[in-house]
Amino acid sequence: MTRLVLSLSLLCLLTRALPAQHLQLPTANHALFDAPSEFFQFVDRDFEGSKTTPWEGGQFGFVRDPRRIGSRIAYARFHEGLDIKPLQRDARGNPQDTVCAIADGAVVYVAAASGLSNYGRYIFVQHNFGGSPYFSLYAHLASAQVSAGQKVQAGAPLGVLGYTGSGIDQRRAHVHVELNLFLSSRFEAWHNASFNTPNHHGVYNGLNLIGLDLQSLYLAQRKNPSYSVASAVQSTESSYRVAVPGDAEMEILKNYPWLLDGPRPVGRPAAWEVTFSRWGLPLAVKASATPVSAPVVTWIKDTGIPHYTHTRGCVTGSGPTGKLTTEGLRFVKLVCGWF
Repeated sequence: MTRLVLSLSLLCLLTRALPAQHLQLPTANHALFDAPSEFFQFVDRDFEGSKTTPWEGGQFGFVRDPRRIGSRIAYARFHEGLDIKPLQRDARGNPQDTVCAIADGAVVYVAAASGLSNYGRYIFVQHNFGGSPYFSLYAHLASAQVSAGQKVQAGAPLGVLGYTGSGIDQRRAHVHVELNLFLSSRFEAWHNASFNTPNHHGVYNGLNLIGLDLQSLYLAQRKNPSYSVASAVQSTESSYRVAVPGDAEMEILKNYPWLLDGPRPVGRPAAWEVTFSRWGLPLAVKASATPVSAPVVTWIKDTGIPHYTHTRGCVTGSGPTGKLTTEGLRFVKLVCGWF
């Protein structure tokens, strides 16, 4: 099937006519909208004795590591971005596709070496939509052609698609792209208290950013170009709610004030209640008059399977009740600044 590949300059011109928050795709592969099997890079899967290469594993969401729970199959591993396959390869099979910025912004981080993260060689670009910071990630690059501090426009070349990072080979070359909320400017202190391993990436460590459903956002903006990034977060399905002590820093409210549900409290509240998506994206923050001494789950959606399998291991238990795991408590502390 022959596809018309628009030049980068034409893509930039088209993007300039769209609303400021309208995102463009990072490569010339636009099959997301009409032939997703040609857009997403496959994964290798070995499940119940059957080896397959499903393209569905390249999508956003709980799409990896299937496991049978009774009569159901649950996918326990969450994939936080989109794995986009290349359209062009040279005679040796190496991808040649240019990776571009999905929106206007500024490059804030370029990984110095490809072997220091599962992302391989990656780039973060900061965007400001409605006064809030968002960070797009472009991972597994063969090369980068921008540097930190450089301003870029939508469609500006950032690097070349590749297969750097662990667990990826030439046949599965792709760019992994995310759009994230920022969690904490004190990330390094949290990391030092939580892990014995070094943090090579400062505040631009992948653990310090949480992805929104970029796949659904692209599809929604296809129908309505003015659909905002904040709306995409607020329309995400709620999965669980956690109460945290009122002295939590709540930097996320400073960066994303639209997360506040209800009036802003005068002074420090007794507690905060934070609603999360299945993968831990904060969806709403509300002041509470009921004090707590430590983070505690106050509500969780009953999906009929153990909570651990659909909360990235943050909540344990089943049915209408749940409890934060060690990993879950550590994550909530980072999100809320309670450390």
